[in-house]
Amino acid sequence: MSALDDPAAYQRLDPQNMRAVIRDLPRQCGAAWQEAQAFELPADYDDVDKVVVLGMGGSAIAGDLLRALAALESPIPIFGHRRYDLPLLVDGRTLLIASSYSGNTEETLSAFQAALSASGGKKLVITTGGQLLATARANGIPTFVFRYESTPRAALGYSLMPLLAVAGKLGIIEDKSADVADAIDVMEGLLCRIGEDVPLAENPAKQLATRLHGRLPVVYGAGLLTDVARRWKTGLNETSEMWAFFEELPEANHNAIVGYGLPEDIARAAFVVFLQAPSLHPRVLLRYEYTRRALAEAGVECETVEAVGDSPLAHILSSVFFGDYVGLYLAIINEVEPAPTAVIAGLKDWLAQRPA
Repeated sequence: MSALDDPAAYQRLDPQNMRAVIRDLPRQCGAAWQEAQAFELPADYDDVDKVVVLGMGGSAIAGDLLRALAALESPIPIFGHRRYDLPLLVDGRTLLIASSYSGNTEETLSAFQAALSASGGKKLVITTGGQLLATARANGIPTFVFRYESTPRAALGYSLMPLLAVAGKLGIIEDKSADVADAIDVMEGLLCRIGEDVPLAENPAKQLATRLHGRLPVVYGAGLLTDVARRWKTGLNETSEMWAFFEELPEANHNAIVGYGLPEDIARAAFVVFLQAPSLHPRVLLRYEYTRRALAEAGVECETVEAVGDSPLAHILSSVFFGDYVGLYLAIINEVEPAPTAVIAGLKDWLAQRPA
């Protein structure tokens, strides 16, 4: 029996029950959406011409996904900011959103503190607590506070749904209630195909994880799936504790494609995953086809994961959900615990001993 079909392997390697949190994403998204619908914004927050989302890691990816969705329908630009400082473009018509699961992410706190010192602009916080919540309350900043026990990367529903709801309330994007329902239905349907109780022989996520074992994953995305490819990359890093990279098409066709064959040992070790959706530009889909041919000629294996659903949000979340399960299954194969990130915790402790 494969370890991926052995309940004892999950119990031994996943004592924090990361698998249950991954399985919970559809329900989490529904609950977060309902809570976000009840969240009220000050009346003057509708006068914005740009949005900046401060965040790092698992909290930052939601801003990236919001940007990808908004780009399909809105002239208002959305920027993700993963730095200590404040971007110079912030002004009186900026909505600045600080998102941190823990509320103690030092880069986000630093940029948010700079925003408090700057004049003008509307500010919003999304967090469970920590110093960010204390600072927001001390300064009268509207704050969406949620309670969800998980790792930051597994709290995507509570990071993304408030952003979608706020953007909808401000007229930046259309109301996403129907799209949220579509995405939840799609993810619940996927569980019947990729959940841990579905055997390896019938489970495409387990099969892909098996193919990726011992390889160097490189995840390709385009359009609204570009940042989903980033999510796959970071999820494999954190959950499966392995190297992984991501690339964006069509940009990769102007550089990366030239280097597929060398070094030969890297080409043999690499495995490319294409994230694809029918909504992508038809010329980009042609590039997917040619890139698969170029990889095959260089001796690099690849596989395509097709997004499902009727809406762009469903395409994004179905692809994220599939990737989260691939990461879980790779953790089991790699015999590592999928929840902890001890190296990151060690870095934070080390930095804490060296205050600025």
